[in-house]
Amino acid sequence: MTPKNDQFDSRYLRALRLHLGRSRRDGVTAGKSVGRAALAEGIGAGGVVRSHARALRTLAPERFAGNDGGAVLRRSEAFLLSVLAPFEAIGRAVEGADGRERELRGALRRKTAALAHAERDRRVAQVRTEHAEAELAKAVRHDRYLLARSQVAQEQLRRMTRRVITAQEEERKLISRELHDEIAQILTGINVQLAILKQASTVNDRGLRQRIAHTQRFVEKSVTAVHRFARELRPAVLDDLGLVPALRALIRNQPEGRSLHIRFVSDPGIEVLDGAKRTVIYRVAQEALTNVARHAHATQATVQVKKSPLGIELEVRDNGRAFDVQRVLGSRNRKHLGLLGMRERVEMVGGVLTIESSPGKGTAICAHIPLKKTAKAASP
Repeated sequence: MTPKNDQFDSRYLRALRLHLGRSRRDGVTAGKSVGRAALAEGIGAGGVVRSHARALRTLAPERFAGNDGGAVLRRSEAFLLSVLAPFEAIGRAVEGADGRERELRGALRRKTAALAHAERDRRVAQVRTEHAEAELAKAVRHDRYLLARSQVAQEQLRRMTRRVITAQEEERKLISRELHDEIAQILTGINVQLAILKQASTVNDRGLRQRIAHTQRFVEKSVTAVHRFARELRPAVLDDLGLVPALRALIRNQPEGRSLHIRFVSDPGIEVLDGAKRTVIYRVAQEALTNVARHAHATQATVQVKKSPLGIELEVRDNGRAFDVQRVLGSRNRKHLGLLGMRERVEMVGGVLTIESSPGKGTAICAHIPLKKTAKAASP
């Protein structure tokens, strides 16, 4: 037995004697105080029980003799229970702590499992996202490749179209010159010869004069038709006199019998354009007036050529029936190739063509042609 235990035995014995001599409540309080002291000194519940047994052996001769020995024993047992009460409270606290620890550990395991599951789901989602991103990038590269090929093909088509337009214009110019310089002169010569024959014929030969006169009228119609064809193919006045006289002649020679009044307005200095750009403006005006006469059912139209610091602007406006511009330009119908041809001609020389059409206001076709060659203008 250690000195510490001897000291506790002495203390316990004194406390028990005092308890047996006091009231029950005071004894319980003293017992708890002894139990707390035992806990403070590191003496366990077993040590307390052993100290209690030794105390009883010491008190047996003086306390348990007589008739009240049983009551003393019961009071001593109650004191022991009061001494052990702090140990029971600590035991319950430890059990409670153990229970809370088990709960915390269970919650931690559940939380860890949930985090592991979430991490697994995150990785699966990341793999799926990376796969989707790879597929999207592949699709984007393929679309860009197709777009690049489409742009190349479109540019090739545009260049080919411009070459066709240029070749067509040159061919028209050649045919126009041939009709004007050769065929028209031949027909004029025939007409002169017929006139001479008519004058030289016998006065009484009325039938010959009538035949000659009929032939003259036929030749005159042929000359008129040849001149009309020549103007439509390539007006000589455009090359000989310039854009403004050619536009005036175009308006003047519009088909008769239509209730369409055409007004022409032009600014000075229009003739600064080169031959190719003058031809583009003339062809746009020609095609626009043809569309007005055939489809617009208009009563009035205005052809205006204006000069600005950056270029020349042609505007053909009518008060006729409107149409859906986007649908017509996007159509593959051959009837609408005139509008597409106008736009292609204008863009060929670096210009911009705009078409506006709305019910009640008619249609306005505007072509802006730059004075200087721009990067958009490609060599035909």
